[in-house]
Amino acid sequence: MRVLCTGSIAWDYLMTFPGYFHEHILPDRLEKISVSFLVDGMTRQRGGIGPNIAYTLALLGGDAHLLSTVGEDFTDYRAWLEQHGVHTEHAKVIAGTFTASFFCNTDRNNAQIASFFPGAMALAGVQSLHDVDPLPDLVVISPSAPDAMSKFVKEARELGIRYLYDPSQQLARITREELIEGVDSAWMLVVNDYEAGLIEKMTSLSEEQLAAKLPVLVITRGAEGATIFADGVRTDIVAVAPKEIVDPTGVGDAFRGGLLRGVAAGWPWALCGQVASLAATYCLEKNGPQNHHYSQAEFLTRFRQHFDDGGLLSELF
Repeated sequence: MRVLCTGSIAWDYLMTFPGYFHEHILPDRLEKISVSFLVDGMTRQRGGIGPNIAYTLALLGGDAHLLSTVGEDFTDYRAWLEQHGVHTEHAKVIAGTFTASFFCNTDRNNAQIASFFPGAMALAGVQSLHDVDPLPDLVVISPSAPDAMSKFVKEARELGIRYLYDPSQQLARITREELIEGVDSAWMLVVNDYEAGLIEKMTSLSEEQLAAKLPVLVITRGAEGATIFADGVRTDIVAVAPKEIVDPTGVGDAFRGGLLRGVAAGWPWALCGQVASLAATYCLEKNGPQNHHYSQAEFLTRFRQHFDDGGLLSELF
């Protein structure tokens, strides 16, 4: 199954704060908040939601393609992605611009405060699904320029392509109408439990109502695992305990990559979620969203320490 991942491509600047954000925030003065955190360290990592998802999907043997706009500084990043099995023929360089940048500070409780500079991503709307040949079997519409996300929703519907809708970080920028349009025609909606709450606030649609409305709804719940609503059935997925927690950045994207690998293979929803759960844990154990690595044989061995796949994974790994 050919999967086209739209969404941001970015350089991630990841920082660590040795304390707890909540100790320095006054809830009764949020409208005048003014805080600064002295961090212990900073690294620059390859990131962006589109390639984060595509990277894990490719690691697991999936056919992953990117559609996004990038800056003139993307040459080395492109070569690295291609080396790891991600197709970048639809990553369009915008002359005179830099690739987007994500600045994220993580505290000891794995809470995060982040800012995002769009750079070339701001022009993502110049691209079109109509220009992709051959057409993908599934499109991932994840955070990018809001106008591009809305455009891809309309085009996927026009072309009859199933899409996974993942508004996540852009829930703060898209309108209620854009959100409803994205949800209404989606084949699958994937969000975390906090984002599900934001969607309910914006649309008045509860978790149960979303589950009844959508063919597939997936809600990730951190250490509590995840829930998949599909075919009228609720499936709860257990989180795989990490060997150590290093960095939560990109964990949700790795989950989506693992989930899509299962979808592409036609596995039962429980197995799709279990593969996604382990894929997410691998990411959690490394600093940055694309530094986890494993052979498919290594993945299978660890998977069977936690789950029973009934031999299905052996057919593809």
